[in-house]
Amino acid sequence: MDMQLDPAGDDLPLMANTSHILVKHYVLDLDVDFESQVIEGTIVLFLEDGDRFKKQNRSVEEACQSESNKGCKLGMPEPCHVPVTNAMTFSSEMEYNDCAICSKGEKDTSDKDGNHDNQEHAAGISSSKRCCDTGNHGSEEFLLVLDCCDLSVLKVEEVDVAAVPGMGKFTRSPELTVVSEELRNQIVRELVTWPANRWREQLDYYARCSQAAGCGELLFDTDTWSLQIRKTGAQTATDFPHAIRIWYKTKPEGRSVTWTSDQSGRPCVYTVGSPVNNRALFPCQEPPVAMSTWQATVRAAASFVVLMSGENSAKPTQLWEGCSSWYYYVTMPMPASTFTIAVGCWTEVKMEPCSSGDSATETPFSPPEADFRHVGVCSHMEYPCRFQNASATTQQIIPHRVFAPVCLTGACQETLLQLIPPCLSAAHSVLGTHPFSRLDVLIVPANFPSLGMASPHIMFLSQSILTGGSHLCGTRLCHEIAHAWFGLALGARDWTEEWLSEGFASHLEDVFWAAAQQLAPHEAREQQELRACLRWRRLQDEMQSSPAEMQVLRPNKDKTGHTSDSGASVIKHGLNPEKSFMQVHYLKGYFLLRFLAERLGDETYFSFLRKFVHAFHGQLILSQDFLQMLLENIPEEKRLELSVENIYQDWLESSGIPKPLQRERRAGAECGLARQVRAEVTKWIRVNRRPRKRKRREREAVFEKLLPDQLVLLLEHLLEQKTLSHRTLQSLQRTYHLQDQDAEICACCELASTYLPFIPLTLDSKTLPPAPSLEDPAVWSTPGRTLKSLLSLPCVHGGCGNLKSAAVPFQQGSPSVV
Repeated sequence: MDMQLDPAGDDLPLMANTSHILVKHYVLDLDVDFESQVIEGTIVLFLEDGDRFKKQNRSVEEACQSESNKGCKLGMPEPCHVPVTNAMTFSSEMEYNDCAICSKGEKDTSDKDGNHDNQEHAAGISSSKRCCDTGNHGSEEFLLVLDCCDLSVLKVEEVDVAAVPGMGKFTRSPELTVVSEELRNQIVRELVTWPANRWREQLDYYARCSQAAGCGELLFDTDTWSLQIRKTGAQTATDFPHAIRIWYKTKPEGRSVTWTSDQSGRPCVYTVGSPVNNRALFPCQEPPVAMSTWQATVRAAASFVVLMSGENSAKPTQLWEGCSSWYYYVTMPMPASTFTIAVGCWTEVKMEPCSSGDSATETPFSPPEADFRHVGVCSHMEYPCRFQNASATTQQIIPHRVFAPVCLTGACQETLLQLIPPCLSAAHSVLGTHPFSRLDVLIVPANFPSLGMASPHIMFLSQSILTGGSHLCGTRLCHEIAHAWFGLALGARDWTEEWLSEGFASHLEDVFWAAAQQLAPHEAREQQELRACLRWRRLQDEMQSSPAEMQVLRPNKDKTGHTSDSGASVIKHGLNPEKSFMQVHYLKGYFLLRFLAERLGDETYFSFLRKFVHAFHGQLILSQDFLQMLLENIPEEKRLELSVENIYQDWLESSGIPKPLQRERRAGAECGLARQVRAEVTKWIRVNRRPRKRKRREREAVFEKLLPDQLVLLLEHLLEQKTLSHRTLQSLQRTYHLQDQDAEICACCELASTYLPFIPLTLDSKTLPPAPSLEDPAVWSTPGRTLKSLLSLPCVHGGCGNLKSAAVPFQQGSPSVV
């Protein structure tokens, strides 16, 4: 299939030829320079070719056809550290332009930054006669294609792993005594397949090999979206060097990281959850099937703290005066898009010691026990897995740290630090084993475009969650914690099925938050019904203001999960700026899971969910994997005409509001908390209609105290009125102390004040981040976009209701998941 990529379009290409060769491990060695706003250094790639990993993938897929499969039993000699996966792939085919490789003796067309630029590539991707074969079946030279943009690639070389002392143990063939390409490749093949119980040794050998000398430069070329590497005479992936080193540097305008200042005015840089994921941070294989491990050494000025997605809680090592080094690693294979880094003058926030008059100890949180342990059997590829460790399965609260700019440490101590333990424990009570061994939480700068983003071992949160009590902070924390299971430990194999990450996290955040608050069952049900009411309003607005083709949760239908022969593909609308304002995958996914949970009953549904997590953690999934296993595990009398095909048709492959949901909302009675809001709205409308001078005997209205979600619903109803008097708004502010409420409620008030001239309400927004995205004409020009629908946008201080968190891609997510 010949597929053109329109350079002016909004599709994002995944260029890596992952069907021919895979990166199994990255070793990064980087310097962060804030003066030039550049990250510079080397990355060493350890590769595995063709048939070997295809056989491994086939065996894993066969083992996962049913949750009853025994899978593979892996030894666990010690407690292990587990990062988690988030992954997806796409259905489309593409081929590559002619390979214009710049080599010695040829004309150097590189730009001043060291890039070898090919103007034909910038014009798009097309099928043509190639001088380089991207597969392992042609007569021309093999081409390694990596996803890459906004980088200056300076040099590529083969690494002489055979020169590293002690590597003889990796050579099986005694006849391979002369150092050759075959010998070096055999060493790498053995190294990348070492058993999981030798992960420490393996990381050590990776580090030693990455420091070995080069043994020959490789030819390379870059275009708009990729880096292409070849070696003269290497005609297949098997012949191509299996350990290569790339010297490169980022560009200040690169889209994978943001250079900015924190709330204390200190410089910082972090991965912001870009649509291009990490390809502007380091050359990599972006398709989620390219699941790899990594280790990284990062150097920065001694005043900076380096945080990263890694299993270890890194501490700085002083190299010389004014310079420190930080080292992180992961041993669980995951997509490169989930790699996350943040460098800044962060302060670790710790609980203040209790005074003599305070309680010396906190009341331990004891959630109800659940039957979630399935020790010893996993179906994923081999790695040190926490699900096989009995002590890890009972660990309710994993070790965690909180970092923030120094000016926000007090707010973190008051709210965030108090909430992390009960929220982690609540998540464990619902789903079981935490997929991560630890968690860092960072309050990111004010330009962060959403409320949160989850990555392996690290979570970004907006400063907006720190104001106005615990509700917004708790719900957002629960949403991001849920991504540890859905979005990271279980990743979607097709990026278009974002609902498998965001729908699950949206549904689980309510369940986790109710458990964290230790609500009685009837209270939990009422609050969840109220949040469903808010999301229903969001969904209705979303359907009116978004294109029909972007409302479908499974747009590729029967081709979902398919890739081209090379592994390259295109993400439809992957660069469309409108996508960052949409919540379709969150909302429709949430309502589908709510529909299934109500049909089965909570006990049956969550029992199944724990079983599903155990069966598929560490793997990539599609919608049918979840739905088929669900229907296989519920009694016939509870299926009630449910089928995978019906769910596809009603929920996943149609635009608009699903018909079962429409019927449910029409027939369902309003919950008690929502009825209470309607009563309060009636009072306020009456107040708003009163003349300025009232009769003496007329009573003052008495208003009820409202929960935060109730107050959001109240303000939304009032914003639907044609006019609200200045007097009414002042009374609203006095009654509910709006200036002290959380960011969702303040967003309602600020938007009304800013964009409706007859509402002169002003709130103190010093603690809230700016919302520059609202200045984008595209936001307002969207057909059907109303003030009320704008309240749900991520750019509006997080918005109202269930908000988008960015990733992983992920963005993870991609990568990283929001």
